[in-house]
Amino acid sequence: MKPIEIHQFPCLQDNYGYLVHDADAGVTAAIDTPDATAILAALDERGWRLTHILNTHHHSDHAGGNLELKKRTGCRIVGPRADAARIPGIDEQVGDGDAFELGTHRVEVFDTPGHTRGHIVYFLPGDDVAFVGDTLFAMGCGRLFEGTPAQMWSSLQKILRWPERTRLYCAHEYTQSNGRFALTVEPGNGALVERMAEVARVRAAGKPTVPTTLALEKATNPFLRPASAGLQATIGLTGASEVEVFAKTRALKDAF
Repeated sequence: MKPIEIHQFPCLQDNYGYLVHDADAGVTAAIDTPDATAILAALDERGWRLTHILNTHHHSDHAGGNLELKKRTGCRIVGPRADAARIPGIDEQVGDGDAFELGTHRVEVFDTPGHTRGHIVYFLPGDDVAFVGDTLFAMGCGRLFEGTPAQMWSSLQKILRWPERTRLYCAHEYTQSNGRFALTVEPGNGALVERMAEVARVRAAGKPTVPTTLALEKATNPFLRPASAGLQATIGLTGASEVEVFAKTRALKDAF
Protein backbone atom coordinates (compact mmCIF):
# COMPACT_ATOMS: atom_id res chain seq x y z
CA MET A 1 0.00 0.00 0.00
CA LYS A 2 1.38 3.40 -0.99
CA PRO A 3 1.49 6.14 1.66
CA ILE A 4 -1.42 8.53 1.54
CA GLU A 5 -0.68 11.78 -0.32
CA ILE A 6 -1.39 15.00 1.57
CA HIS A 7 -1.50 18.39 -0.12
CA GLN A 8 -1.48 21.32 2.29
CA PHE A 9 -2.26 24.91 1.30
CA PRO A 10 -3.22 28.18 3.02
CA CYS A 11 -6.85 29.29 3.19
CA LEU A 12 -8.54 32.43 4.51
CA GLN A 13 -6.46 34.37 7.03
CA ASP A 14 -4.70 31.58 8.92
CA ASN A 15 -6.46 28.29 8.07
CA TYR A 16 -4.87 25.38 6.25
CA GLY A 17 -6.67 23.34 3.63
CA TYR A 18 -5.81 19.68 3.22
CA LEU A 19 -6.45 17.30 0.35
CA VAL A 20 -5.86 13.63 1.12
CA HIS A 21 -5.36 11.43 -1.95
CA ASP A 22 -5.19 7.69 -2.57
CA ALA A 23 -3.89 7.37 -6.13
CA ASP A 24 -4.57 3.64 -6.40
CA ALA A 25 -8.24 4.04 -5.49
CA GLY A 26 -8.76 7.41 -7.19
CA VAL A 27 -10.12 8.86 -3.95
CA THR A 28 -9.55 12.40 -2.71
CA ALA A 29 -10.90 13.91 0.52
CA ALA A 30 -10.90 17.51 1.67
CA ILE A 31 -10.37 17.79 5.41
CA ASP A 32 -12.88 20.52 6.23
CA THR A 33 -13.84 23.21 3.71
CA PRO A 34 -12.55 26.61 4.81
CA ASP A 35 -12.59 28.05 1.29
CA ALA A 36 -14.30 26.30 -1.64
CA THR A 37 -12.49 28.41 -4.24
CA ALA A 38 -9.05 27.59 -2.82
CA ILE A 39 -9.94 23.90 -2.58
CA LEU A 40 -11.16 23.75 -6.18
CA ALA A 41 -7.97 25.48 -7.32
CA ALA A 42 -5.86 22.97 -5.41
CA LEU A 43 -7.80 20.08 -6.96
CA ASP A 44 -7.24 21.52 -10.44
CA GLU A 45 -3.55 22.02 -9.75
CA ARG A 46 -3.16 18.40 -8.71
CA GLY A 47 -5.53 16.92 -11.26
CA TRP A 48 -7.52 15.22 -8.51
CA ARG A 49 -11.28 14.65 -8.30
CA LEU A 50 -12.94 15.38 -4.97
CA THR A 51 -14.82 12.33 -3.67
CA HIS A 52 -15.20 13.11 0.04
CA ILE A 53 -15.32 15.90 2.59
CA LEU A 54 -14.34 14.94 6.13
CA ASN A 55 -15.62 17.60 8.53
CA THR A 56 -14.25 17.98 12.04
CA HIS A 57 -16.86 20.48 13.28
CA HIS A 58 -19.50 22.96 12.19
CA HIS A 59 -17.72 26.33 12.30
CA SER A 60 -17.93 28.22 9.02
CA ASP A 61 -14.17 28.17 8.46
CA HIS A 62 -14.41 24.37 8.54
CA ALA A 63 -17.74 23.57 6.89
CA GLY A 64 -18.55 26.76 5.01
CA GLY A 65 -17.56 25.37 1.62
CA ASN A 66 -19.47 22.09 1.94
CA LEU A 67 -22.49 22.86 -0.21
CA GLU A 68 -20.57 24.59 -3.00
CA LEU A 69 -18.10 21.71 -3.25
CA LYS A 70 -20.85 19.11 -3.13
CA LYS A 71 -22.72 20.94 -5.88
CA ARG A 72 -19.60 21.18 -8.04
CA THR A 73 -18.21 17.67 -7.49
CA GLY A 74 -20.96 15.40 -6.15
CA CYS A 75 -18.68 14.44 -3.24
CA ARG A 76 -19.86 12.60 -0.13
CA ILE A 77 -19.79 14.55 3.15
CA VAL A 78 -18.78 12.78 6.36
CA GLY A 79 -19.13 14.55 9.68
CA PRO A 80 -19.77 14.27 13.41
CA ARG A 81 -22.87 12.36 14.47
CA ALA A 82 -23.06 14.47 17.63
CA ASP A 83 -23.47 17.65 15.59
CA ALA A 84 -24.98 16.40 12.33
CA ALA A 85 -27.69 19.09 12.28
CA ARG A 86 -25.03 21.79 11.94
CA ILE A 87 -22.95 20.13 9.18
CA PRO A 88 -24.19 21.40 5.79
CA GLY A 89 -24.97 18.61 3.32
CA ILE A 90 -23.89 15.77 5.59
CA ASP A 91 -24.33 12.28 4.10
CA GLU A 92 -22.64 10.04 6.66
CA GLN A 93 -22.57 10.54 10.42
CA VAL A 94 -19.62 9.15 12.40
CA GLY A 95 -18.49 9.21 16.00
CA ASP A 96 -16.28 7.71 18.67
CA GLY A 97 -15.11 4.20 17.83
CA ASP A 98 -16.21 4.30 14.20
CA ALA A 99 -13.79 3.47 11.39
CA PHE A 100 -14.04 3.52 7.62
CA GLU A 101 -11.88 3.05 4.56
CA LEU A 102 -10.73 6.03 2.52
CA GLY A 103 -9.61 4.16 -0.57
CA THR A 104 -7.17 1.63 0.85
CA HIS A 105 -6.46 3.57 4.05
CA ARG A 106 -8.19 3.01 7.38
CA VAL A 107 -9.58 6.08 9.13
CA GLU A 108 -10.51 5.94 12.82
CA VAL A 109 -12.85 8.50 14.37
CA PHE A 110 -12.59 9.98 17.86
CA ASP A 111 -15.09 12.28 19.55
CA THR A 112 -13.19 15.25 20.95
CA PRO A 113 -15.75 17.68 22.41
CA GLY A 114 -14.55 20.89 24.01
CA HIS A 115 -14.02 23.44 21.28
CA THR A 116 -17.52 22.52 20.09
CA ARG A 117 -19.88 19.93 21.49
CA GLY A 118 -19.63 17.75 18.38
CA HIS A 119 -15.96 18.01 17.34
CA ILE A 120 -14.32 14.87 15.94
CA VAL A 121 -10.81 14.05 14.73
CA TYR A 122 -9.62 11.58 12.10
CA PHE A 123 -6.67 9.22 12.74
CA LEU A 124 -5.06 7.15 9.96
CA PRO A 125 -3.07 4.57 11.95
CA GLY A 126 -1.45 2.96 8.92
CA ASP A 127 -0.04 6.32 7.84
CA ASP A 128 0.83 7.75 11.29
CA VAL A 129 -1.27 10.78 10.41
CA ALA A 130 -4.14 12.56 12.15
CA PHE A 131 -6.31 15.55 11.26
CA VAL A 132 -7.21 17.22 14.53
CA GLY A 133 -9.17 20.30 13.43
CA ASP A 134 -9.38 22.83 16.26
CA THR A 135 -8.98 20.35 19.12
CA LEU A 136 -5.19 20.57 19.19
CA PHE A 137 -2.77 23.10 17.74
CA ALA A 138 0.99 23.28 17.69
CA MET A 139 1.71 24.36 21.29
CA GLY A 140 -1.99 25.10 21.82
CA CYS A 141 -5.54 23.78 21.92
CA GLY A 142 -8.93 25.05 20.82
CA ARG A 143 -10.82 27.64 22.79
CA LEU A 144 -13.69 26.14 24.79
CA PHE A 145 -16.70 27.65 23.03
CA GLU A 146 -19.18 24.87 23.82
CA GLY A 147 -17.44 22.45 26.18
CA THR A 148 -15.90 22.28 29.63
CA PRO A 149 -12.25 21.97 30.64
CA ALA A 150 -12.97 18.40 31.82
CA GLN A 151 -14.39 17.49 28.40
CA MET A 152 -11.44 18.99 26.55
CA TRP A 153 -8.87 17.36 28.79
CA SER A 154 -10.61 14.01 28.25
CA SER A 155 -10.51 14.65 24.49
CA LEU A 156 -6.81 15.49 24.56
CA GLN A 157 -6.07 12.32 26.53
CA LYS A 158 -7.42 10.30 23.59
CA ILE A 159 -4.86 11.96 21.32
CA LEU A 160 -2.11 11.39 23.88
CA ARG A 161 -2.63 7.63 23.52
CA TRP A 162 -1.62 7.64 19.85
CA PRO A 163 1.97 6.76 18.82
CA GLU A 164 4.38 9.63 19.41
CA ARG A 165 5.45 9.52 15.75
CA THR A 166 1.95 10.56 14.66
CA ARG A 167 1.98 13.65 12.45
CA LEU A 168 -0.72 16.06 13.55
CA TYR A 169 -2.35 18.27 10.94
CA CYS A 170 -4.17 21.06 12.75
CA ALA A 171 -6.37 23.62 11.08
CA HIS A 172 -4.61 26.93 11.80
CA GLU A 173 -1.19 28.56 11.79
CA TYR A 174 -1.25 29.69 15.41
CA THR A 175 2.13 28.29 16.45
CA GLN A 176 4.10 31.45 17.11
CA SER A 177 1.44 33.11 19.27
CA ASN A 178 0.76 29.83 21.08
CA GLY A 179 4.46 29.47 21.81
CA ARG A 180 4.73 32.96 23.22
CA PHE A 181 2.01 32.05 25.71
CA ALA A 182 3.57 28.67 26.46
CA LEU A 183 6.80 30.39 27.51
CA THR A 184 4.90 32.41 30.12
CA VAL A 185 3.62 29.31 31.90
CA GLU A 186 6.63 27.01 31.44
CA PRO A 187 9.66 29.30 31.02
CA GLY A 188 12.05 26.65 32.30
CA ASN A 189 11.18 24.14 29.56
CA GLY A 190 14.36 23.93 27.49
CA ALA A 191 12.66 22.00 24.69
CA LEU A 192 10.08 24.78 24.41
CA VAL A 193 12.72 27.53 24.27
CA GLU A 194 14.57 25.61 21.55
CA ARG A 195 11.39 25.02 19.59
CA MET A 196 10.40 28.67 19.63
CA ALA A 197 13.75 29.63 18.13
CA GLU A 198 13.14 27.14 15.32
CA VAL A 199 9.57 28.39 14.82
CA ALA A 200 10.89 31.94 14.45
CA ARG A 201 13.28 30.78 11.72
CA VAL A 202 10.57 28.82 9.90
CA ARG A 203 8.05 31.65 9.97
CA ALA A 204 10.64 34.23 8.93
CA ALA A 205 11.19 32.07 5.84
CA GLY A 206 7.43 32.11 5.15
CA LYS A 207 7.03 28.38 5.75
CA PRO A 208 4.33 26.54 7.73
CA THR A 209 4.96 25.09 11.19
CA VAL A 210 2.27 22.46 10.60
CA PRO A 211 2.24 19.48 10.69
CA THR A 212 3.72 18.83 14.07
CA THR A 213 4.26 15.50 15.83
CA LEU A 214 2.74 14.13 18.99
CA ALA A 215 6.22 13.66 20.46
CA LEU A 216 7.00 17.35 19.95
CA GLU A 217 3.66 18.42 21.42
CA LYS A 218 4.12 16.23 24.48
CA ALA A 219 7.44 17.95 25.11
CA THR A 220 6.37 21.56 24.49
CA ASN A 221 2.58 22.04 24.49
CA PRO A 222 1.42 23.24 27.93
CA PHE A 223 -2.11 21.92 27.31
CA LEU A 224 -0.70 18.39 27.12
CA ARG A 225 1.55 18.93 30.16
CA PRO A 226 -0.65 19.55 33.24
CA ALA A 227 1.51 17.05 35.13
CA SER A 228 4.58 19.28 34.67
CA ALA A 229 5.90 20.42 38.04
CA GLY A 230 7.29 23.58 36.46
CA LEU A 231 3.95 24.47 34.88
CA GLN A 232 2.06 23.78 38.10
CA ALA A 233 4.46 25.96 40.08
CA THR A 234 4.28 28.87 37.61
CA ILE A 235 0.49 29.02 37.68
CA GLY A 236 0.24 28.42 41.43
CA LEU A 237 -1.36 24.97 41.35
CA THR A 238 1.37 22.66 42.63
CA GLY A 239 -0.16 19.27 43.44
CA ALA A 240 -3.53 20.06 41.83
CA SER A 241 -5.36 17.62 39.58
CA GLU A 242 -4.55 17.51 35.88
CA VAL A 243 -7.95 18.88 34.93
CA GLU A 244 -7.56 21.80 37.37
CA VAL A 245 -4.16 22.64 35.91
CA PHE A 246 -5.49 22.33 32.37
CA ALA A 247 -8.47 24.59 33.19
CA LYS A 248 -6.24 27.27 34.71
CA THR A 249 -3.85 27.12 31.77
CA ARG A 250 -6.73 27.51 29.32
CA ALA A 251 -8.13 30.46 31.30
CA LEU A 252 -4.74 32.15 31.26
CA LYS A 253 -4.47 31.65 27.51
CA ASP A 254 -7.92 33.16 27.00
CA ALA A 255 -6.74 36.30 28.77
CA PHE A 256 -3.28 36.36 27.13
